[in-house]
Amino acid sequence: MKYWNISAICLLLILAVAIITCDASSGDRTQFFHNCRHNCERQNCSADGIEIQEQAIKYYGQSIFDRLFQWTCADECMYSCMWSTVFAFMERGWPIPQFYGKWPFLRLFGMQEPASVIFSIMNFLVHIKMLRKLRREVRRDSPGFKVAHVFTFSCLNGWIWSAIFHTRDVPLTELMDYVFAYSIVLSNLYCMVMRMVHRYSLFIRGVLTLAFVSYYINYIAYLSVGKLNYSFNMKVNIATGALATVGWFIWCRLVRYRRPYYKRILRFYVLFTMAMSLELLDFPPILWIIDAHALWHLATVPIMPLYYDFIIEDCQTLRKEKTLVDVNYTLNKSI
Repeated sequence: MKYWNISAICLLLILAVAIITCDASSGDRTQFFHNCRHNCERQNCSADGIEIQEQAIKYYGQSIFDRLFQWTCADECMYSCMWSTVFAFMERGWPIPQFYGKWPFLRLFGMQEPASVIFSIMNFLVHIKMLRKLRREVRRDSPGFKVAHVFTFSCLNGWIWSAIFHTRDVPLTELMDYVFAYSIVLSNLYCMVMRMVHRYSLFIRGVLTLAFVSYYINYIAYLSVGKLNYSFNMKVNIATGALATVGWFIWCRLVRYRRPYYKRILRFYVLFTMAMSLELLDFPPILWIIDAHALWHLATVPIMPLYYDFIIEDCQTLRKEKTLVDVNYTLNKSI
């Protein structure tokens, strides 16, 4: 019962934080920041006959990485004024402010949040490694093999967009990050449902698959229209993830005597829920690079193999059972 209690507590804490609204972006609302930004853009970004990108190079001496990721003169003004505001707060002994819902990060090699970018790439590489292991150890005609690929490809795509978004936060990359991050959560729920109904007819599984795809397309359309609803998106992600977690816990409870490897998926969800609770630790970035969100990305790297090890053994077990059923059927038919 220890695993169940830890997961339940963590889920409740995360849900509580998601519901609480806080005043998190004090920096961008200060008059100091607005005056600094306005004066900077007026003095440096309005020269006649100079293109926006050339202005940024002229006044800020941008590196090749900054130019590659299209940091404009106005962006440079926002970045420099952000730090001016941070230092002004620190001199007065005030708490470090956030800007537009984010902590101030030190930009490295053109990356807006370098630690989150690196950890997103690490997650991508882990999924690549485990995908190769899955294909090496599980036959392609095994039950659950194709469904596992749905989850893996959703994760690979999601982590690519996570790296892109944390490199350069613009409306398009933000939308793609939110949309494809949810695809990971939803595909996990889909895998759980498909595992529950894997013995049902192809028609039933097809209808359920169509329902998931239709729902996801509609959700993308909803997020794409108008201003992104952050609160609603967070609640939907938590609800979907909690539903998948509860579903897997029920499955573990039902098969605990027949499938001892259920402990792998149970351990994964306990550790995953605990890792997700890192999001509760909202603190200014360490060395202006690593924050709680980056640590959450890092924490998922070592625990993902547990999920794949469970999938691999489950696929192998289902194949053995299917083979045994087919053999018995053939023998009975021949008799």
